[in-house]
Amino acid sequence: MPNNYKKEKWVTIVNRHYPPNPGITGESAWDLSKYLIEKYNIQVQIIHVLRNDDGGGAVRRPIGKTISVPTLYKGKNESLKSLAGFLDGLFLIIKTLFVKKGPVICMTSPPLLPFWASIFFGLFRIRWYFWSMDLFPEAFVANGKINNNSLLYRIIKSITYRNKPELLISLGPKQAEHILENYKTNPPTTILPCGVFTDYEKDTRIPEWKENDGKIYFGYCGNLGAPHSHEFLKIFIDSFNPDIQHLVLAVYGPKANDILEYAKGKPGITLLKNVPRSQLHYIDIHLVSLLPQFNHIAVPSKAISSICTGGTVLFYGNEEADTWFMLQNASWLIDINKSLKNQLDTFTKNISREQVENKKKQSAVLADQLHTMEISSYEVIADYIIRYYQK
Repeated sequence: MPNNYKKEKWVTIVNRHYPPNPGITGESAWDLSKYLIEKYNIQVQIIHVLRNDDGGGAVRRPIGKTISVPTLYKGKNESLKSLAGFLDGLFLIIKTLFVKKGPVICMTSPPLLPFWASIFFGLFRIRWYFWSMDLFPEAFVANGKINNNSLLYRIIKSITYRNKPELLISLGPKQAEHILENYKTNPPTTILPCGVFTDYEKDTRIPEWKENDGKIYFGYCGNLGAPHSHEFLKIFIDSFNPDIQHLVLAVYGPKANDILEYAKGKPGITLLKNVPRSQLHYIDIHLVSLLPQFNHIAVPSKAISSICTGGTVLFYGNEEADTWFMLQNASWLIDINKSLKNQLDTFTKNISREQVENKKKQSAVLADQLHTMEISSYEVIADYIIRYYQK
């Protein structure tokens, strides 16, 4: 594709998060924006919600033209947050109708953003691409907020997938298969994994929590929410050997306090508020879990970023998840359908430094493959934007 055209080209991205908000989906939008601007001189307009939630991404300076929509509620009440999120999505789409430039890339936060996009983009014949992260309304079923047989759920889901996008941008092959089941005819699809980090600084100063003791360092650094298993962490705490292994816990989210209380005072555990991305390479094995009901629905960014920063993954879930499907060469599986305690006891007893280093070599190979996949997807998106202006 040629790099320059006379006619100015734009694309509009719609998402709840965008830097300086640290949410990982906003960081992904920033990465794509940077690529489109620098390589193809495609101007990017980002429409986002003006708020600052806790998130797992890095704090960055915005790139592109940003337009913010104020949220109705910034508090912690879950019911009011859900209502505000529902309306935030509506307001984002309405704003998009008035200010959009070029095709629209619609992400999936706040919840039901694609629901509103399907309605209004279909009504006004807006050409759009669907960039899937966490999936709604499916996540409402997964976390028990609604029954999948309810009339309300079936109506919302039907409307969400009624207006087929020109392009599906999915975070993994398994999620793509899941989404495509909802369309009568499949849209073209590209796979863009979330959490691929390449241009980040590695801290050469050994952090205080990492001692020169020859131990294997495990870590759980990130959100512990509805899609994740706190039981996995509890039993791991009971199973690992602090004489030859160490656990770093830097958790936040709905299930975090339970784990922090359980871990307090136990030997071989370091509790931290967070682990900077620049220090993640000091962790040998990252603990990752995904409950089966959230397969294809929740973003596996933590696992992918663990691989891309030089670590390996101990994954508690099943083989159907993109987490395992994409990362198995640099991971170990703790099968959620088998005895958790027996598997963890066996793993922590037998894992060796040699095995870890061999998996780390696979991590380096896999990180390169993920980066190649990311760039390939960027190229597909750029091609669609350029062809938009050729019609």
